[in-house]
Amino acid sequence: MSLFAFVRELCRDRDVTPDATRTDECRATGAASTSATAITGQAGAKASAENFPVALRLLPRRYRGHLAAIYGFARSADDMGDEAAAAERLSLLDELEADLGRLYRMVSRADAPVGEGSTGGAPGSVNGDVPSGRDPGSPHADGSAGGHPGSMDADGSPPRLAVVRALAPAVVACAIPAQPFYDLIAANRQDQVVSRYPTYRDLLEYCRLSANPVGRIVLHIFGAATPEREALSDQVCTALQLAEHWQDVAEDLRAGRIYLPLEDMDRYGCTERDLAAPHAAPRMRALIAFEERRARDLLDAGAPIVGTLRGAARAAVAGYVAGGRAALAAIAASGHDVLRATPRPGKARVAMELVRAYAAGG
Repeated sequence: MSLFAFVRELCRDRDVTPDATRTDECRATGAASTSATAITGQAGAKASAENFPVALRLLPRRYRGHLAAIYGFARSADDMGDEAAAAERLSLLDELEADLGRLYRMVSRADAPVGEGSTGGAPGSVNGDVPSGRDPGSPHADGSAGGHPGSMDADGSPPRLAVVRALAPAVVACAIPAQPFYDLIAANRQDQVVSRYPTYRDLLEYCRLSANPVGRIVLHIFGAATPEREALSDQVCTALQLAEHWQDVAEDLRAGRIYLPLEDMDRYGCTERDLAAPHAAPRMRALIAFEERRARDLLDAGAPIVGTLRGAARAAVAGYVAGGRAALAAIAASGHDVLRATPRPGKARVAMELVRAYAAGG
């Protein structure tokens, strides 16, 4: 799943929540499937575990609206990959991807000079409507033909899902490239076919799709995207995703997934039976302590991004860093027993970390 979790107030703040987070699809153009409509309509009504708070109520309204739209999309992709009927998941993700292609083609046409046709920009650009590295006619990794955006709706129909239409103001105003959105979909597609990660490097590749795109999108929203900041953001976002995985070991196992690298489990003598126990054995605690330290080092390496930002961007990104540090502190405070109960940080600890990160620049 992606890491885009917000403070609970986001879902209650109706004046900034876009239509995409509601169930009203009567304005949709074209025909979206019933399942896709239901899942995307419910997405914004959910509040996730609060590892990655953003100081939303301190941000100007335009930022909150854009962030809410991004949340609705990311939450929809997660729910399609995690909560839909197993037989429908890949087709729903294909449908979401195809609708994203419609959005970027619509933006591309709007940007084209009068009298000129538009074929879309390069992959990864705002106008690009084909995921980078994928041949428009190639199948997905799971072998399905997929709903790749380059192959559908040549007539230029607009997006059918409100959750995708709601992205348009942010995409246009903030020049958000297409690739991060496609990567979030790809991560959820990967979850359908990959349930174990042999090495830490393999897990980092997954985080490149499931977590890092969020930070890059956020930087675009604040007009702060540079190669240097994106590199730091990737470290922060990967660390946040790892922290979430370490908190949710038991929950992920019930879903049939293990994100702990198998090479690390072997090193500490842990088996899947250890992960299913009601309490963590000493060897399991040692493994989680190792992973917690590794995530903390990664988070600390990326945290200096805060010092490069000012104003609302600094507050928002400091919130992500603070949420990650508080989550990792909660894991440590549990004695690294993440099986007995999911360790969650208290609001006071998150607030303390937020002040610290903002003031210190990381």
